[in-house]
Amino acid sequence: MNSLRPFELSSEEVPRLEEIEAEIRLRETRRNVDAIRATQARRGGLLEFVRYFWPVLEPQTRLVEGWPLEAICKHLEAVTFGDIRRLLMNVPPGFMKSLLSNVLFPAWEWGPMNRPHERYVTFSYSSTLTERDNGRFKALITSPEYRLLWGDRFDPVKIGETLVSNNKTGWKFASSVGGTGTGYRGTRVILDDPHAVKDAESDLVRTGTVRWFQETMENRLNDMAADAIIVIMQRVHELDVSGAITKEAGSDYTHLCIPFEYEPGRKCKTKIGWEDPRTEDGQSAWPERFPDASMLTFKRRSYMWAGQYQQRPEPRGGGIFKRAWWKNWNDKTAATFGVKPGYLPSFSYVLGILDTAYTEKEENDPCAMTVWGLFTDPKGNPNVMLVNSWEEWLEFNPLVEKTAKSAKDFKVDRLLIEAKASGISVAQELARRYAHSGFSIELADPGKSDKVARAYAQTYAFEEGLVWAPGFDDGTWRKWAERVIDQMGAFPKSTHDDLTDTATMGLKYLRDLGMLLRNEEHARDVADAMAYKGRQRPLYQV
Repeated sequence: MNSLRPFELSSEEVPRLEEIEAEIRLRETRRNVDAIRATQARRGGLLEFVRYFWPVLEPQTRLVEGWPLEAICKHLEAVTFGDIRRLLMNVPPGFMKSLLSNVLFPAWEWGPMNRPHERYVTFSYSSTLTERDNGRFKALITSPEYRLLWGDRFDPVKIGETLVSNNKTGWKFASSVGGTGTGYRGTRVILDDPHAVKDAESDLVRTGTVRWFQETMENRLNDMAADAIIVIMQRVHELDVSGAITKEAGSDYTHLCIPFEYEPGRKCKTKIGWEDPRTEDGQSAWPERFPDASMLTFKRRSYMWAGQYQQRPEPRGGGIFKRAWWKNWNDKTAATFGVKPGYLPSFSYVLGILDTAYTEKEENDPCAMTVWGLFTDPKGNPNVMLVNSWEEWLEFNPLVEKTAKSAKDFKVDRLLIEAKASGISVAQELARRYAHSGFSIELADPGKSDKVARAYAQTYAFEEGLVWAPGFDDGTWRKWAERVIDQMGAFPKSTHDDLTDTATMGLKYLRDLGMLLRNEEHARDVADAMAYKGRQRPLYQV
């Protein structure tokens, strides 16, 4: 007979210490799992998921956070929530675009968002890239850390570099532009870097890729109305896939564009309420990850910098206005003019040109102003220098005030304003408020020719080496000058052409007045003046 009371245990029934510790660990693990799940679902979203699983994918590399990381995550989340069906993201190299869109985002949807039924068809210019990302995706969803938290949501069925599938009808297929993936349809079609940089200049390869995107890839969705397309890339050419999307698709695509350095005239705002948080001209997008000193080499490669980093590609060397035509005013060149280092030459005439578009609507061109100074080289030939520029979306009164301040600060002799409806009213208000401020105002008629024809008419000044801009001894430009050079270099395929309009208007004005002539024209004028001057006689007979 057992003499133990009902609540007592025999020695054989008493749990061992290791069993107690294991139970404590199990209960603690469950509490941790519940806490992590609650955190990610309540406030963290995809970004919290990235933070938590970063050490799994990159155990030897520290995660350096910045607002671009958050911006990309927010827009990918909007795809999951159905707020975005078509997403185009232009970001510079090194912004983790592949890891975020092709590895972490699908794993986040399958696990935390409990959507293991989602099917991903992924493309890149090379299948080795999508297969690489499938390998990283496979490593993530089979990791102990992921299985502990989300292993109850699905079980992997097929695990390969080309295809990863689960037991809830979801899969992720890796292919390439024009590859075998064209036979698959998914709920998510992800195109990551459709163009190889080395092939961007090949019209045959590039246009073939764009045609494949428009005629084949875009119809790879199961449900064209409900499913999503994600394109993420850096710009490599003005006629790349991104250019085709922005030109033809229009408002169908939400466009997240992050230039490496901020340009006020290109501030990005998207339909989900996000906008570029930067306010200062030239401000870096991710200084924590890319310090300024580390980017100097790339900034000197103007074509690469404009496209891949600033997301506004231009024809190599420039379009109508070649980048190489601009002459760089720096301390070295100043010395050849007898000017002190850090100073500009003395100007005989200063011209300001204003392009008006006073509206805050994003789709319109901003208002813009450039200031040009006329001076002579050591041989007496006329030259012109870009002295200042700005572009900004402004309402009427702020536009009048900013224009007047620029005219006074740079001692403008004459301010040209195009004679259109908005320009006429701005000119009248400037004349009323600032009649005695030292600058005159003139309404200019651009003529009947189109913008491209007017631009070609002014290339002579650049080809003759008469046009300067302030820069530095290493050949780079001041930021506000570089913006003008870049926009003119991309014209007529640039997103905006307001700065270009002011430049061509100003150069035409100076030429029409005979103030900025070709070197041979100036030499002929001087010779003619001397020929008709006659022989000089002394004032007194000696």
